[in-house]
Amino acid sequence: MTGSNLKAPRIIIAGGGTGGHIIPALAVARELVASHNAEILFIGTARGMESRMVPAAGFELELIEVGPLNQVSLATRIRTLAQLPLSLLTCSRIIRDFRADAVFGVGGYASGPAMGAAILRRVPAMAFEPNAVPGMANRLVGRWVQAAAVNFPPAAKWFRNAEVTGIPVRQEFFALISPPADAAPHLLIFGGSQGARIFNTLMPPLAPALLEAIPGLTILHQAGARHAESTHAAYKASGADPTRWRVEAFLENMAERFQAAQLVMARSGASTVAELAAAGKPSLLIPFAAAADDHQRSNAEVMVRAGAAAMIEERQLIQPELLSETLRTLLSDPARLHSMAAQARTQAHLGAAERIADRLVQIVRAKP
Repeated sequence: MTGSNLKAPRIIIAGGGTGGHIIPALAVARELVASHNAEILFIGTARGMESRMVPAAGFELELIEVGPLNQVSLATRIRTLAQLPLSLLTCSRIIRDFRADAVFGVGGYASGPAMGAAILRRVPAMAFEPNAVPGMANRLVGRWVQAAAVNFPPAAKWFRNAEVTGIPVRQEFFALISPPADAAPHLLIFGGSQGARIFNTLMPPLAPALLEAIPGLTILHQAGARHAESTHAAYKASGADPTRWRVEAFLENMAERFQAAQLVMARSGASTVAELAAAGKPSLLIPFAAAADDHQRSNAEVMVRAGAAAMIEERQLIQPELLSETLRTLLSDPARLHSMAAQARTQAHLGAAERIADRLVQIVRAKP
């Protein structure tokens, strides 16, 4: 807690783009305010989810112009490089005007310029890396930051003073208990907030045989708003028993959905993996092949090595029978699922937001 004789720290949180970056950032921001009375300012871009989520959470947001550098066309890379000097100057001005005591970079487009400006101004900087392989912005600044918070141990080598804190995950995921031993098997297919096209295409034709092979199995398939109707139609056309499957565009209360599932089939974004670990859920992970730096495959490999998950790469799904056989094998082996659940919990990190917030305040207090 902040002592009465210490001024409230002023901290800039920079970056975003996806929910995997901004949701943990907001959790840390709330903890900084609640436990350290901190004053918070976000730096982001208009194209990222932060433009909507940060103001909705009640925090101030400054927008800068900067685009991607990694896995983009030459024209986009040139345009971004041309924007960088101005974005650095803009971030430097924001840091100066806000009188920031520290800058916390969470990855994403705005993180690089903001962290670079902090380093140039000799303002303490701390990086957050949710993936097993850091993104480009974090790789560039990793050796210059005062501290880093990572989710997977393999990422620590990219940073100075890295600590494995995990990703902030809502408390209700940690509170989940395993379904009763006599519960009917239930498969949750979760493609993220937008759904996963490959899940929506492959699973409906496989459903009849899978439901026949696993007595009592039910399937809940989250398909995304744009594809829910077509995915529902594909399940219906497959002839699968309509009382044993359901397609939803979006799922509310994910902790409750995880609770009911014996197995979760999902992508392997950092936030999803962190929630699976916190919930102690066995999973079949299918990394998004186009993810930057192939970070989803690296995330999944950590879980596989821990015995918490199975993995199929997208390129292997040219043979859909592999997906069907893997699901059938997992769902018909309760002992293996129980073991995977226990191993998943070993990858969880309780109190991540508190640890990250405390570390940020420590580097502020250590400033000369």
